[in-house]
Amino acid sequence: MSDLIPPSPKYDPLAPPPPDDHVFFASDEPLALFTEWFKEARSKEPSDPNSMALATVDDAGLPDVRMVLLKDFDARGFTFYTNAESAKGRQLAAHPAAAIVLHWKSLKRQVRARGAIAEVTAEEADAYFASRDRGARLGAWASEQSRPLETRFALEKRVAEFAAKFGLGEVPRPPHWTGYRLAPVEIEFWRDRPFRLHDRLKFSRPTPTAPWSKQRLYP
Repeated sequence: MSDLIPPSPKYDPLAPPPPDDHVFFASDEPLALFTEWFKEARSKEPSDPNSMALATVDDAGLPDVRMVLLKDFDARGFTFYTNAESAKGRQLAAHPAAAIVLHWKSLKRQVRARGAIAEVTAEEADAYFASRDRGARLGAWASEQSRPLETRFALEKRVAEFAAKFGLGEVPRPPHWTGYRLAPVEIEFWRDRPFRLHDRLKFSRPTPTAPWSKQRLYP
């Protein structure tokens, strides 16, 4: 084993285990539980508590994963924004389903979700795009996301060109930039426990409008 890899944690075998949290397992509505966890993560996670891994699949069936930012969540699902012509945008157009993971290292918790993907409305995308920093809006026009870039200067040149194009006026949303919403049919909550005997609570439903069922899982 490489010396760079941290060793597995050691625990006192004589220490009593943490008590089972009946309040956690009594939860029947995953969005309410996610909201509670996210509020705690926002107050304690030092950097980007809304960062999440997004997994998609390409035409060869090869999985692809990257970090994106969760920008909204409600009863309809989890929303993020990106360039629709990027690798993930093309993959989602061909295979409109995905999985996400939010890992809060400071809390030793994570949430996983899977489900179908659909684009948000143009009004939702416009509203979020308008809330971004002007430089980020210009960057959305300048970046041909996921495609080869010859030099950093070529990117900076494109940013300058669009800055000149829009001048002091509004920077509208590019037609290739939009949001996606994952409508979950599975949501799993995970918490660290000693000896890798973690807590896992899984919610599932056959469709995004069906009632949730839940079950505890072996770690």
